[in-house]
Amino acid sequence: MEHKKRSELRQKIMTILYQINVYKKNKVKYDVDSIIREVLDIDNEFVKDCVYGVQTYLNEIEKLANKHMKNWTIDRLGNTDQAILQLGIYELIYTDTPDIVCINEALELAKLYSDDKVKNMINAILDSISKEQEDGK
Repeated sequence: MEHKKRSELRQKIMTILYQINVYKKNKVKYDVDSIIREVLDIDNEFVKDCVYGVQTYLNEIEKLANKHMKNWTIDRLGNTDQAILQLGIYELIYTDTPDIVCINEALELAKLYSDDKVKNMINAILDSISKEQEDGK
């Protein structure tokens, strides 16, 4: 049950990150807590940790994504794809969620919301970051 709940929460997180990306691009003022409340009617630590974590480490997350992309940058992806990748990288680097779970969860979202090319790109990037981390440990 916990796994299913987490997967559903990741979908909410993706929606929240998507919304933040759209607001930023359009230079609209926003309040993260308000966006979270719009998307999620309950208070949830996992959601807050991930959303605020991505915002806190966004520069590092985007640098890492760009480093692992071939001739491409994260800002060229659609807002949904960016949100999935941001969450996947955040969970890989900054949480103790097992790498395989982070990657699989991101891919599940990508299957639903991204095209195959982007899904494969997300898979390759997360896989590459995961391997790099293992080598670095």
